[in-house]
Amino acid sequence: MIRATRPLAACALAFMLAAPTLVQAQGRAEPPIALRIDAGAPGPKIDRNIFGQFAEHLGTGIYGGVWVGKDSPIPNTRGIRDDVVQALRAIKVPNVRWPGGCFADEYHWRHGIGPAESRRKTINSNWGGAVEPNTFGTDEFMDFVDQIGSEAYVSVNLGSGTVQEAAEWIEYMTADPETTAGKERAANGHRAPYKVKYLGLGNESWSCGGAMTPEYYTDEMKRYARFVRNYNPKQTGAEAMQRIAVGPNQADPAYTEAVMASQKGHDWAWNIEGLSLHSYTTGGWPPSYSSTKFDETAYAKLVKETLGMDGLIAQHAAIMDRYDPEKKVPLVVDEWGVWLAPLEDTNPGFLVQQNSLRDAIVAALNLNIFARHADRVRMTNIAQMINVLQAMILTDKDRMVLTPTYHVYKMYLPFQDATAMPVNFDAGTYVQGDIKLPRVDAIAARDTQGRLWLAVTNLDPARPASILADLTGAKATNARGQVLTAARVDAVNTFEAPAVVAPRPFSAKAGRDGLRLDIPAKSIVVVQLEP
Repeated sequence: MIRATRPLAACALAFMLAAPTLVQAQGRAEPPIALRIDAGAPGPKIDRNIFGQFAEHLGTGIYGGVWVGKDSPIPNTRGIRDDVVQALRAIKVPNVRWPGGCFADEYHWRHGIGPAESRRKTINSNWGGAVEPNTFGTDEFMDFVDQIGSEAYVSVNLGSGTVQEAAEWIEYMTADPETTAGKERAANGHRAPYKVKYLGLGNESWSCGGAMTPEYYTDEMKRYARFVRNYNPKQTGAEAMQRIAVGPNQADPAYTEAVMASQKGHDWAWNIEGLSLHSYTTGGWPPSYSSTKFDETAYAKLVKETLGMDGLIAQHAAIMDRYDPEKKVPLVVDEWGVWLAPLEDTNPGFLVQQNSLRDAIVAALNLNIFARHADRVRMTNIAQMINVLQAMILTDKDRMVLTPTYHVYKMYLPFQDATAMPVNFDAGTYVQGDIKLPRVDAIAARDTQGRLWLAVTNLDPARPASILADLTGAKATNARGQVLTAARVDAVNTFEAPAVVAPRPFSAKAGRDGLRLDIPAKSIVVVQLEP
């Protein structure tokens, strides 16, 4: 991407929508942005797993969000909400990380199996001091991922648990039904072995997962990687379980260096197949930015912080390249998203926040960054799926609403397992006070059916942009797809008004000067380029 540094005047946050065919700047007609896609130079595959989700036992993310119980008047299948399942199936969720998060390193799986009435009730000491009934446990989670058509990403308790406990948990899920562990699973309703595609070897071991030094963690990691075995006979070759080690906290390179050095020196007895990275957009710690009341400066600050994900990935990828030049070990960004101040009158430990058009723009920018690093980043998990942080879905008893971030994920469906195509353009500059940002961002890819797609995000909350698209190695005379925008960048969807921020049709036709796309201010546009 080529980014210019030409300053532009900042406009008011509440600027109403407009989509002229020619953008005006300081009284002068502004030429369209030339965007070139090299359709004849395919890049790496954009692994569908970068669209993964995260469901922790936190607030109402599980209880009320996923699980309502078999006797609930809310329509459900074996206790799991039907409306949530339908919504998640529509965005083809590739994997779900569970049970945490910080919760994972205090989770003891035996509390969550067997008859519900005999399960042990505990205190969720990490998140709000809530009572954890353990009615949503291993078998319920595996049922959930099966209902939504997804893969299981299970994080084992490396912090307060033992290697034996973790090994017996995976044995319970994957062993032959004739073994003692398999018989116990069958007695709980599932004779056939479960498929556990991804295994997290701890969580944030540099902090809530045990405050371990990198050296101590790598020694523990090797034991878990060796002895926590998957026994499912169908999980061989490409389907084999992938073990994901704890990696860096933001920019700290210590864990990246230690884990990758250990991985390079592994022998036949153990290995890992992924390194985790956690990085949130917060505006500072502790998070104090509002999810509903913010001005344009707050908007620009959070977007600027979000764009730092690109450099962060590049930093850790460079370290990984020294140990793994063939890029066999992916960087797994399994916690990311906007982490804002809890909504007023909510339990601060439940991490409840609204989801605005700003957050949708942040999601699109992150997904674009992941796509540009697709050679190393092959899996990510936004935090979190329902009712927590940058959620896809909000629920309240029998009500459900889809967030602007959900709509981005649905619009980006064509990019799942698509082949990235090089894109060059002058991003321009959006200026707010002393903050300078690129005005637009874009990625392109060819989907699994050979169709060419373009995604353009206009970061500027007030100025529309005209894009003049040119293709090398292909031809496009039409563009058809969707645009996501609203009258204000702080617009949100509520239970009373669920479609304030919702996709609407978008199309463009080639004229004498080429294929021109008029991109509204503060918007995300995803289109198929048709010959």
